[in-house]
Amino acid sequence: MRKLFVIFAYSLLLICLSSCGQQQGESDEDTPKRLTIAVIPKGTTHVFWKSVHAGAVKAAQELNVEIIWKGPLKEDDRESQIKVVEDLITSRVSGIVLAPLDDTALRPVVNDAVQNNIPVVIIDSGLKSDKQISFVATDNYEGGRKAGHHLAQLLDGKGKVVMLRYQEGSASTMNREQGFLDSVKEYPDIEVVSSNQYGGATTESAYTASENLLGPLRTSEGRLSVDGIFCPNESTVFGMLRALQDSGLAGKVTYVGFDSSEMLVKAVRNGEIHGLVLQDPIIMGYLGVKTMVHHLRGEQVEKRIDTGSKVATPENMDDPVIKDLLEPDYQKWLKEK
Repeated sequence: MRKLFVIFAYSLLLICLSSCGQQQGESDEDTPKRLTIAVIPKGTTHVFWKSVHAGAVKAAQELNVEIIWKGPLKEDDRESQIKVVEDLITSRVSGIVLAPLDDTALRPVVNDAVQNNIPVVIIDSGLKSDKQISFVATDNYEGGRKAGHHLAQLLDGKGKVVMLRYQEGSASTMNREQGFLDSVKEYPDIEVVSSNQYGGATTESAYTASENLLGPLRTSEGRLSVDGIFCPNESTVFGMLRALQDSGLAGKVTYVGFDSSEMLVKAVRNGEIHGLVLQDPIIMGYLGVKTMVHHLRGEQVEKRIDTGSKVATPENMDDPVIKDLLEPDYQKWLKEK
């Protein structure tokens, strides 16, 4: 009798332990996992991308999600960016926020992500696809138009100008370039002398391209035969600035650019650059992550979100709103010194 009682009690204990283990497992399964959002920039060295990173970190902290920040070092390494996306699909992140280096080359891997139930938000530069849940970026065409009108007004609506392009396949800068060209067409006395040269992804390549562009335009008096210059992104603006400085021409030609960095801000203050069209990269990174998290939590999101742009000049550069865009405080969020 005692033996039967022991067996019965032991059986009850096993049943109880099994039941408790099952309940514990069900509890773990029912607890929602922390979302992991991959944010993939075009590159990781320019101030613009550090600011996008800062915005992504800010959103992650507010929304209690984890972000993975990973991208190619240089902004012309399409294969590296594609590999980053492929690796993050394999690791099963919750969602991907991507600034595509090429509006076509990144399309297949974005399709792969969506087919694997990983939603994608595109930021900064467009993608020729309808698979993304939202596009968060500056209206780059309008930004280019602002640059063109500003340069034209500085030139009193007349003169010769040149534009150094960035690189083929970059939708954001191609839109800026087209916006610039379309706006200066509205001024019949402005002639675009050159608009088919490319600076490439680095300041070094942009410097070389600028030297090649400016060489034939130098006069025997050591000046330039053009009155204005436009460059569409941080690296081309800085490469051209260096070329002008090395030739003693900085400040002697009207110069308008796009984006900001410490050296470009200094050049505006010194009168070597006469206008910079500014985006808001911190808000772009912030809204990119926020939009993804809202989607993952079942909320409706806008298909297109414009993060805006403004023109900084030597006259308004100390206004608080412009100053914040010229010198974004990305260190606050990235803990950089």
